[in-house]
Amino acid sequence: MQRTAVNPWVWSVEMGYNQGEIVSGHTRTLYCAGQSAMSGDGKPQHDGDMAAQLALSLDNLEAVLGQAGMSLAGLVRLNVYTTDVDLLFQHYSVLASRLGAAGVAPPTTMLGVARLAIPTLMVELEGTAVG
Repeated sequence: MQRTAVNPWVWSVEMGYNQGEIVSGHTRTLYCAGQSAMSGDGKPQHDGDMAAQLALSLDNLEAVLGQAGMSLAGLVRLNVYTTDVDLLFQHYSVLASRLGAAGVAPPTTMLGVARLAIPTLMVELEGTAVG
């Protein structure tokens, strides 16, 4: 797979994401459902702790990717939904460091929402990966 970053401005790269990416040469595409801070048995975790919820949401996204034989390195799109944008920005390094360690800066959209499917959840990650 070949990835070519498209960045007419540099400010987003400094935040850990590209404005766009041209992806070619891949053979499979995985569209992931939104992943949140849910345990393996479907129970919400880390009530009130944005950093822990973000980390577990990433763990769960990685689990879905791993089940498909992929990793964060194949992530080409990331949507972040949160009930508290300001609080998420305080813990954004949790997300940025994990993506940076995987060597990716996928085009990302962050949206503030009134609530998620389970009221105690504060963040949900929806990704698309190729491999």
